[in-house]
Amino acid sequence: MESRRLIIQGIVQGVAYRYHMTEAARALGVCGWVRNRSDGTVEALVSGDAAAVAAIIAWARHGPPSARVSHVAVEMAEESGEVFMQRPGI
Repeated sequence: MESRRLIIQGIVQGVAYRYHMTEAARALGVCGWVRNRSDGTVEALVSGDAAAVAAIIAWARHGPPSARVSHVAVEMAEESGEVFMQRPGI
């Protein structure tokens, strides 16, 4: 199992990014969470098999149609065993 923390920058709040990421992650069988941050970015923790994690990272680089992703930072992270969900913003 692989786990990564993502920080997604661009126009990613107010465009249903978290909703669509939750749907994509669940479809891929990815565990973790996604939330808005006060600096305008979106943060996510994703865990799953290597192919699923790579697929959700690839999805995060473009997001839903109304998003404009400018950068996705990817770091190693601790595993998250929970069903993928939206968390309150910070």
